Parts: sequence; structure tokens; C-alpha cells
Amino acid sequence: MRMSWAVMTALVCFSAMAAQAAEAIDPERIVSAATGDWDKDGSLDLTMLVSAPEGSDEDHAVYIYLDDGDTARLKLKTVAPNKVWGDLVMAGRAPLIAALPNGSILITSHNDSIGRNRWEQKLTVAYRNFDFVVAGYTYSSYDTLDLDNTSECDFNVLTGKGKSNGKPIATKGEIVLLKDWSDDRGQSACGNE
Repeated sequence: MRMSWAVMTALVCFSAMAAQAAEAIDPERIVSAATGDWDKDGSLDLTMLVSAPEGSDEDHAVYIYLDDGDTARLKLKTVAPNKVWGDLVMAGRAPLIAALPNGSILITSHNDSIGRNRWEQKLTVAYRNFDFVVAGYTYSSYDTLDLDNTSECDFNVLTGKGKSNGKPIATKGEIVLLKDWSDDRGQSACGNE
């Protein structure tokens, strides 16, 4: 998938500002990026998936920048290291980040190529109380050799309500910061432990 001009422009701007962040990010490590108005202040913000440095076994990190409003510069708001699984070498396993129309961020990871168990996971990230939280968790899977072995779950983390395999589920709603999120939380709520 090709990046839009707005995303490419934001990445160029980001590269110039990267030196001001705690660590400069090699542009070659940017896996996916999206722009949107995450904090609903009328200015474009930036979110990126960044691969771990070469030789590391960590998952991709999520970097979220907000326009500061005063100088129209993007400032780092959140870093969630080791957060999103993905493989850039094998087709069908690259993670993706996208902007949703409501101003939320959608982070997708999946395995569509290796083994008999194929799956897709989506995290909906929203700006709440001056930080980024996981608002929604969606997971689906299927077995390529047993087509009756499927799983679907859509869970609102904030309210604790959702559906798993067509049946209602309810747990205690909670606010979980993106940097504190573990996929085990979503799997547990969906009954996929």
C-alpha cells in the first residue's frame, strides 16, 4: 500500500524534528504511518509504527506525536515500545496503522501466510484524559484445515462489553493506556486464553 502525500509530508517534517526526540529514528525503520486529528484541536497529528533496531527481538513500537498548537510543531506524546507484532519479510504479516474518521487510531496486526492458524487483531486507540488509551479490541481467527474452527471477538475496553463468537461478553470496563496494554487482556476478555 502506498503512503499518501499527507503522510509523506508529515514524515519529512518528522525527520527534521527527530533529532529533538530522545532517540533519532532511522526513517528505514518506519513500518507504517498515519495522520489525523487525534486530540481534536483542528491540527494534524502523526502516529507511526517503528520496527525495533536491527538485532532486537522486540515487536514494533508505536510513536504518537501531537501538534503543539503554538508553533505548529509535532511533539512526542506517547511511545509504546514492543507493542505490535509483525513481520516485514514474509508477505501477509506486515502490521498497519490507519486513521479512523472519528479521530481514533487503528492498529492492525495479522498472520495471513504461515501455518494453519490465521488471525487478525485490531486495536482502536483513542485520546482520552490527555493520553492515549486502548478503546477497542477486535480479534478473528480461522484454521485453514478445519474451516469450522473459527473465532471472532469485538470488545469495547472502556465499557467492558462486546461479543465473542456471537455471544455477549461483559467484564469490568477500564481505561488502559496504550503503553500499558497487553494483548493477553483482550484475549482473556474474548475467552481465548
